[in-house]
Amino acid sequence: MRTCKSARQESNPTLLKSSTATRPRDSIESMVRKYGRKAALQQVSKILVVIDANLAENWKSIESELKPQLHAGLNLEVWDEEMLLSLLRQRFDVNLTHLSLNNVHEVRAAIDAAKREYAFGNESSDPLYESLLWHFSFWQLRRIRVENNVDSRSIFNPGLYRDVSVIFADLSGLSSFVRDTRDDAVVRYILTTFYTKARYEIVNRGGMLYQFAGDGVLAVFGLFDSGRSHLQTALECTRSLIQIGNSVTNEWQRQIDHIQSSHGSHVGIARGDLQFMSLRPFSRTHIGAIGDCINLAARLCSAAAAGEIVVSNTFYQWLSGAVQAEFQETQPVDAKNMGRVRTWKLKYSMLPGSTRRDFPGS
Repeated sequence: MRTCKSARQESNPTLLKSSTATRPRDSIESMVRKYGRKAALQQVSKILVVIDANLAENWKSIESELKPQLHAGLNLEVWDEEMLLSLLRQRFDVNLTHLSLNNVHEVRAAIDAAKREYAFGNESSDPLYESLLWHFSFWQLRRIRVENNVDSRSIFNPGLYRDVSVIFADLSGLSSFVRDTRDDAVVRYILTTFYTKARYEIVNRGGMLYQFAGDGVLAVFGLFDSGRSHLQTALECTRSLIQIGNSVTNEWQRQIDHIQSSHGSHVGIARGDLQFMSLRPFSRTHIGAIGDCINLAARLCSAAAAGEIVVSNTFYQWLSGAVQAEFQETQPVDAKNMGRVRTWKLKYSMLPGSTRRDFPGS
């Protein structure tokens, strides 16, 4: 497990699985869109490409065409299926002769078991652990357990958590996309992709995935980090959620006929206190939270247009001066029972892949 964690920190790899069902041309176009010289995802340092035997014999020609189109400094590493299976045997004790839809669940179960052991040690299994691993990253759980010298059941307790940051992100134009999609499998595939990528981005940055609500995702940062240390991380997470929204809706648009007037995602961030509680007696497996900052984050998200990030004034005031310069004050937002609230919007010119002329009035 240590090896996997180290690889995550050092290379930030992205994995692309190519199979006989995927044409090499599709794979090249997909990688160039995401990691080409003009793409927004410039922070990625390595691409791991897993190829099957049918593609291996043609890989050299594919690689020679692909490499010149990737952004400078991006490393391309190739694994064939046998190498992947060998690593699974070494790291996770999974003995498979091939990968298929019928046995890939064994890989998932082995990886989850390794994460559980890393996070909680050799303690006996507990339903609470599975719940915590859904809401938080395994490395974050281990850090809290070790640094605070607590047992696994005391890593995250019910109670009042002050000055946290709540993020609400939502896909734009979902109803229109669904209405114009004839194949239900496309809807399921796109939304599952959004859920997967959003959850990974949140927990991998040390946040808590609180819940999904339709096409919206609710995340919390600052539960374990006092003061302002989590603010920049939360903001960077929202930038990535904007990128994810662009990626999945662009893919969705390629699958349907009608041109969508709105696409991507929009995000709201609010700062405040949250009260976490158990949802049933004598159990912390299922947890809930209440707090004005949840409702406010949702209102700010609704006030944000596609591709925009709108934050509350208290979140904005805690940012450094350099980061505040990236924002512009907007019209107050009607937060219903909270009244009108002061808000700030991240300029389009500060979002990946945008230009200053994209921001009205700039």
